[in-house]
Parts: sequence; structure tokens; C-alpha cells
Amino acid sequence: MIEHNKLSTWATNIAPSPTLAVDAKAKELKAAGEDVCGFGAGEPDFDTPAFIKEACAQALSDGRTKYAPAAGIPDLRAAIAEKYRDDNGVAGVEASQVVVSPGGKFSCYLAILSVISPGDEVLVPAPYWVSYPEMVKLAGGQPRILFAGQESGFKITPDQLRAAITPKTRLLILNSPSNPTGAVYTEAELRALVDVVLEAGIYLMSDEIYEYLLYDNVDHFSPASFSPEAAASTITVSGFSKTFSMTGWRLGTLMAAPPIAKAIAGIQSQTSSNATTFAQYGALAAMQKWAQSMAAVQEMLTVFDRRRLRLLSGLESIRGIRCERAEGAFYLFPNIEELGIDAAAFAAQLLEEEKVAVVPGEGFGAPGYMRLSYAVSDEVIEKGLERLERFCAKLV
Repeated sequence: MIEHNKLSTWATNIAPSPTLAVDAKAKELKAAGEDVCGFGAGEPDFDTPAFIKEACAQALSDGRTKYAPAAGIPDLRAAIAEKYRDDNGVAGVEASQVVVSPGGKFSCYLAILSVISPGDEVLVPAPYWVSYPEMVKLAGGQPRILFAGQESGFKITPDQLRAAITPKTRLLILNSPSNPTGAVYTEAELRALVDVVLEAGIYLMSDEIYEYLLYDNVDHFSPASFSPEAAASTITVSGFSKTFSMTGWRLGTLMAAPPIAKAIAGIQSQTSSNATTFAQYGALAAMQKWAQSMAAVQEMLTVFDRRRLRLLSGLESIRGIRCERAEGAFYLFPNIEELGIDAAAFAAQLLEEEKVAVVPGEGFGAPGYMRLSYAVSDEVIEKGLERLERFCAKLV
């Protein structure tokens, strides 16, 4: 009989996603009849805009159910390239530089796979999205963590980056706006980091999945737009999940220099083949009807902004909690160190005693913090804050 302790090093070296685990636990409790306030899910609680769904349904009706080119349907790749030229200011982007993948997560993994080899180091600023270090390990690389806490606005500095680079460094991962903190790098901050990247001759993976979820008149900047040299060194990843509330559609995007994009398309051709064909036609509608798409995003943003400020106000009023004002995405990342309990134990007890689900900071490389998503209803926010305050009062 085979021994199941002989799994691969990839299988035994990977940690499951803590965000998905928390969300699954909350849903399990809800299914059992518990009144759970779930702040764990990283997805908009809005439906996909109707015109996008209609385009997908029409594609199904038209029989667009066969294989598509591995890198994506040509019209969608061309529309995404046009978007990067016109909206992000990345000069000269061609459709051949774009790859459409089965989800933004897979776009990130493809980007990492394309430029690192076993033993290479990848610099990952923390707090980080939970999957970055695991993807690096799956590719045979070594994640090196650069921590930037609340005191620095959750942003690394050029000096910090420069000091972390070694002869083995191959890639820096940046995520702005950030999951889990909601921090957004300014243009000057990004340019200074890109200068270090170019000096060192390494690659940059810029995860811009939340680029349109911005507040307080903050602007988003794409590092690939800064110069031809920056464009050649940057792999920009994004997708349709967060902006257009299409998480279940599994459509990610990637834009890179021609040799990298070609290599990535080759990797995808031997792994997932192509993203779902008829889903891509829904995404194409989102790109071709840009004004309509942005109007839908603005409606969503108005609601998110109200929830953001209400949740922030509620957290700041709770003794023992300190919270930065997020400028993007749909998360707050409060510091709970003053409560005298580690975040994992805090989250477990909070769920057990008050039926409030949050994600502990350990999964993001930031012990002492927790992540709350405000992509939830106003009712959940109000009820959750009341329960959270009651729970914290017992700790201080």
C-alpha cells in the first residue's frame, strides 16, 4: 500500500489560504443556523453588472464554448492593451503583450514562474497578500520579507529595498492599492522604488487588481508607465474580479514585455490552456463599454466609501485598537497589540464567543493585526462593531 507521507515537496511546503479558511468557517456556521458577522471575504457583495452578464449569455447562445487561444481571445487582448495605453499611460503596449488567465491569482503565479528559477529570491513587502510567499515557494524560490508596519503607513522605503537586495534577488512584488492594508503608494514613492529596481537589474511584479477602488481623491499609478526601462522590467497583473464584481468568473490579466508575455502564454498553454471562453466575452463587454463600466464602479465605490468610514470610526472608538485610514481596496487592517492577545487567538475566540469572523494578521506576515473587509452590508458592520466592542472590553 502506498504511503501518503510521500507527497511532493510542493504539496508539503504550501500553507492553505487563511482568508478562504475563515470565509469557509463563517459560511459553515451560517449554514448551521448561527448569526455570523463575516468580515473575512475579499470580494464585492454586489452583483456583476447586467450588461456584462448579458454579453456572456449571448456568447453562450452563439456557441462560443470551444477552446480559445491560450493567451486570450484577440479582441479582449487588444482592448486591454488599449486600456493600458489610454488609461494607465503605458506607451506602445500591443495586444501581444497581454495574457488573459483563469483569475488574477493565476496571473500572479504565472508572472512569478516566468522570471524566477529554483533558489532565486523574491522580495515580498509585508503586510502582504497571503498567496505571494506561497506562490514563490511553489515556483522553487525563496521569499524574503520586508516588513512595513503602521508607523510607516504600511509602505517600504527605497533604502529598505536597497538593503534587502542580494545577488540572488530576482523579483520585487508590489501591491498598490494593498490587500490587506488599503495603502496606496504615491507616484513619487513608486518612482523611487522603481529607480532601485532598475539600478539592481531585477524585475517588478506590480499587482494592480484594486486600481479603481480608491478613496479620498487618491490616484493610482502604474510603474510600467514611468519609462521604457520601467516597462521592460515590470510585469503588471490585474483582473476583473474586484473592479467589476466578477470574482467567480475567474478572469485575470497580465501585461509584460514581449519576451515575458510570450513565455507566460507558453506556460499557460501547458497548464490551464485558456481562460473560460464565454466568460471572456463578458469581460470584453466591460472593456468596450468603458463609460458604462466606470459608472457601475462608481456606484459601488460610493457604498464602499460610506462603509469604510463607518467601520473606521467604529474601530477607532474601541479601546485597544489602532487603525490606519485605508485609501484603496475594501479592507481595514487595525493593530490590536494593546489588547494583549495574539491575533490568531483573538480571531478564534472572537468567532467562537461573538460569531464575528476576521482574518488574523499572521497570514499576512503581520502578527498583532487583523483584516476586516467592508465589502459587507451596513447591517453586518453595525452588528459586528457592537459585538467586537463587547469582546474587546473583556480583554482590557
